[in-house]
Amino acid sequence: MNLRIGSRGSQLALWQSNHIAALLRAQGHTVEIEIIKTTGDRLQEVTFAQVGSKGMFTKEIEEALAEGRVHLAVHSLKDLPTELPAPFALAATPPRVDPRDVFVSVRYPNLAALPHGARVGTSSQRRRAQLKALRPDIEPQEFRGNVDTRLRKLAEGQVDAILLAAAGLDRLEKTEWIRERLDPADFTPAAGQGSLGIETRKDDAATLAAVAFLNDSATHFAVTAERAALAALGGGCQVPIGVHCRPVPNNWVPQVSKLRPGNGLVSESEIEIFAVVAAPDSGQAIRIHHRASASTDPVSLGRLAADMLIAAGAGPLLAAHGGVAR
Repeated sequence: MNLRIGSRGSQLALWQSNHIAALLRAQGHTVEIEIIKTTGDRLQEVTFAQVGSKGMFTKEIEEALAEGRVHLAVHSLKDLPTELPAPFALAATPPRVDPRDVFVSVRYPNLAALPHGARVGTSSQRRRAQLKALRPDIEPQEFRGNVDTRLRKLAEGQVDAILLAAAGLDRLEKTEWIRERLDPADFTPAAGQGSLGIETRKDDAATLAAVAFLNDSATHFAVTAERAALAALGGGCQVPIGVHCRPVPNNWVPQVSKLRPGNGLVSESEIEIFAVVAAPDSGQAIRIHHRASASTDPVSLGRLAADMLIAAGAGPLLAAHGGVAR
């Protein structure tokens, strides 16, 4: 089958699209990539809060999908809204890589080592909020741009450190910049972080069939739970909500590019979900942690996590930042 992938033009987006293209070609398909500039790419100097984040990295790509110019899109799943427009489907979630956030600095070995009043760059309200919760003395700085741009600004001394997704640095083989990988229990990632999302048209049976082999069941379970929690809380990618689901690790050993417990020791019968809602200005945070059977329905698990956050008092924080106060 001849397939066209719609992709943003950043180095990371093209890595992701080329990765999927190579897997499709190995199945005998012919694949081309069309670069599509999105609203988020055009407005690099405007904060997410000013422009609004809904669809800013997907709208133009979905227009190309709807017109039939491309057959599929490869997204960072955390950028994809929890509810897709009616013509589209989340067709596959390939195996996830490290979902954690990372601390990146030239001078400092970890977050705890930062001096009082240090400047930390991030464009994410979720990261800003959890940073304030852990280190109220730190000054978050608005930091837009692709991975290379942010690393350059850091090297120039514009800030003392930055927070990024591990997956981007791992995929671009820039792990030498990473000083600390932050445990999801303390610094909870965005829903779907570390996973790719393959988007197609619902009525395109041929493309749906062609990409079906890309779907990873364990990743699909985890991100379905995470996105269900986010949807129940009314959160987009700029509401300060973190949620992460994983198998219960018996012996945690951080590794370079994959989330795996040490020696492969995983509880096959249990999964756990972490979730947080936090205020970017004050760092006030509401956190929950829940363990459940691996046979639990992932949507029910995600909704339970949302209910637990509300019961713990997250409603006012959500209402203040565009989420759902129930």
